[in-house]
Amino acid sequence: MVDGANNNTANTLLAGDENEVHQRSMRINRSVDEAYLLAQRDGFSLLDVAIDESRLRNMLDNDSCGAFVSFEGRVRNHNNATSVDRLTYYGYEALAINQGRQIIAAAKNQFEITQAIAIHRIGALEIGDIAVWIGVVSAHRYPAFDACRWILDAIKADIPVWKQEYYQDESSKWLSNNG
Repeated sequence: MVDGANNNTANTLLAGDENEVHQRSMRINRSVDEAYLLAQRDGFSLLDVAIDESRLRNMLDNDSCGAFVSFEGRVRNHNNATSVDRLTYYGYEALAINQGRQIIAAAKNQFEITQAIAIHRIGALEIGDIAVWIGVVSAHRYPAFDACRWILDAIKADIPVWKQEYYQDESSKWLSNNG
């Protein structure tokens, strides 16, 4: 993690017109195909449309790997006994891509894995939508399981993505991305 990155990111986002900042932080400045190519090349990308998990699985197909582990984080219909209607994720794309790339590189150095890919959604998500997807391949299962969990924890801690949760009573609340 870049020290102070999340604080600096928040200050940068708050510097502009609030509506413009919200709109800009919910859009990706590349095509869907480019986002997937970035994920395949660097291991991480943001996406503002539904995640195609089969496309990601195909990117990780490798005959030398005996283990494939994936994680899908989905939008659930409740949080702390409150009924949730939907979520909106906002992100700072340039910093998120850079930090995501660093997380994947660190995982490759720390664990005996062949490849890893992670994608985080931004924008409006409905109940059941995939918010984050992580896939890891390795020769053996233990490094793949360990790396997948480590990558998820690092993404939750270090990627500049903010979550606004909307409730069935029409109220909303900003939440940290590490829950």
